[in-house]
Amino acid sequence: MTTLEALQTALAAEHAAVYVVGALGAQTSRSADPAAYAALQDAYVQHRAQRDRLERELLDRGAEPVAAEPAYALPDRLGTLAAVERRALELETDCAATYAALVAHTAGPLRRWAVEVLVRTAVRELAFRGTPEMFPGVGEHADR
Repeated sequence: MTTLEALQTALAAEHAAVYVVGALGAQTSRSADPAAYAALQDAYVQHRAQRDRLERELLDRGAEPVAAEPAYALPDRLGTLAAVERRALELETDCAATYAALVAHTAGPLRRWAVEVLVRTAVRELAFRGTPEMFPGVGEHADR
């Protein structure tokens, strides 16, 4: 995988994240579930900023950023906080994998940024009832 391919993959994941986190946020209540609402709001803001940074990185390299899909899959039943948190955790886990790949295929300041994003993604996983992992985003080391 090249740096450009890793950037495009991460951007595609961020497009999905912005869409899905926005939809999940609509399923929570600031008054009834303040912690979940705040976690989703924070995730939405961070995913938008990451998406924008990835688009700039690609444009600076003369590449056309991958476009967002018209829609992304959501579970049929999001009526409970547990279902919302499960989908948010799944999303953050998927994003961690794309940022782990970005770390592996970049160098210098871009790699430092990708590591920072990977750490923030792992922390967000904890907010959605995930468990700490020694190497977030790298599945074969998740059980150590």
